[in-house]
Amino acid sequence: MNVVFDFGAVLFTWRPVDLVTECFPERAPTPAQAGHLAHEVFGHTDWQAFDRGSSTMEEVIDRTVARLGLDRAALARLVGEIGERLVPMPDSIGLLTRLHALRAQQVAAGNATLRLYFLSNMPVPYARTLERLHPFLKDFDGGIFSGDVLLIKPEAAIYQLLQSRYDLDPVKTVFIDDLLGNIEAAQAQGWHGIHFKSAQQVTQDLQAWGLSKIGL
Repeated sequence: MNVVFDFGAVLFTWRPVDLVTECFPERAPTPAQAGHLAHEVFGHTDWQAFDRGSSTMEEVIDRTVARLGLDRAALARLVGEIGERLVPMPDSIGLLTRLHALRAQQVAAGNATLRLYFLSNMPVPYARTLERLHPFLKDFDGGIFSGDVLLIKPEAAIYQLLQSRYDLDPVKTVFIDDLLGNIEAAQAQGWHGIHFKSAQQVTQDLQAWGLSKIGL
């Protein structure tokens, strides 16, 4: 079985509403206004271009400032610090650790069938920061950051690239993501999908797929 993880809000914290509330309290005095501002910053095509690797950090800052009238220094500080503020989620890392342990047991027994990958919409600067700060990323069998390949989820091409690069059998591939649209795009490629709500829920779903030894 191939288990493919998203990163943001699955393995690493991603709280855009909290970020804009902290950085621009005068523009986000209520939860509704904070949610709207977060969407305008992080849900816009300007940010998607940054995710894709077709726009630099400076360019996304300039475009967002011009579009929303935000203070440039404050936005530059927010955007520049995001890589360091993507913090591993303990329960999810616990699940990943158990999966690695199961894979090691399979290797030792000579019947390794479990492989672990990642597929993340992640701008290049943040991808390099995660690699530098979190050595456990090297334990994956492979993965793709969107900014490195000029593609983003939920585009079919990025799923196809991961599949072809690592010779994944779609029928034996399970994708875990917090966004339903990304799950549906994976299912369109013949993969199985788990819509992430919690590490415990994902663990139970993986057990149902046959990984009974990972525990809770």
